Amino acid sequence: MARNVVISGGGTGIGLAAAREFAAEGDRVLLLGRRAEVLEKAGVPGVLTYAADLSDPAGVRGVADFVARELGAVDVLIHSAGGSGQLEPQPDDEDPLEAVAHQWTVNFRLNVLTAALLTEALKERLAEPGGRVLFLSSIAAYRGSGSGAYGAAKAALHPYAHDLARQLGPRGITVNVVAPGYIEDTEFFGGRMDEARRERLVGETSTGRAGTPGDVAATLHWLASPGAGHITSQVVQVNGGAERGH
Repeated sequence: MARNVVISGGGTGIGLAAAREFAAEGDRVLLLGRRAEVLEKAGVPGVLTYAADLSDPAGVRGVADFVARELGAVDVLIHSAGGSGQLEPQPDDEDPLEAVAHQWTVNFRLNVLTAALLTEALKERLAEPGGRVLFLSSIAAYRGSGSGAYGAAKAALHPYAHDLARQLGPRGITVNVVAPGYIEDTEFFGGRMDEARRERLVGETSTGRAGTPGDVAATLHWLASPGAGHITSQVVQVNGGAERGH
């Protein structure tokens, strides 16, 4: 039976790979993102798209209204929107504390607020039993991210997911987190990954390769399956063993 799947950040990278995975199974997929032109070029047959800033309550209300009209219930909600803020406009002010405030605020807005607002807006529309909520975290939540801001923002999703799992469990809804390591073919690094850094990140894995969006999409698809119905409040790492180090 076809399910209704809502994916934020669905125009590129992991979100797009997940959209293809679910659409291939005949599910009805709604892609959300800030850039309408990117969503329209996603190239997944039969998907719905809706452009909105998910860190803006007004934008999320628009999404909720669209879902109510077009889908009704939501079987699977995947939060793939996020990023480190590298693609965001940078402040003109050179004051170092202003720069810190900007970086931490942007990371919280992109990675936490987007997920929390969308979840709360659609929470009552989650299918019961059988609904699935899936968050995208990062290996940075365990190992840091250089500045701390991105890793801290991703780590904030973990307790939120645990709270939701307890709250939604009686309705037969599971809530889990997937934490990828280095994944190629995404916009995360803004096209600025140098070869030395890539070799270092791949070298930290036990599998000897970079991850792909498909690796993460397959994990999300499994967690959304009936076979994963007794798995909830978990953080599943998809990083080739890199979090353990060498």
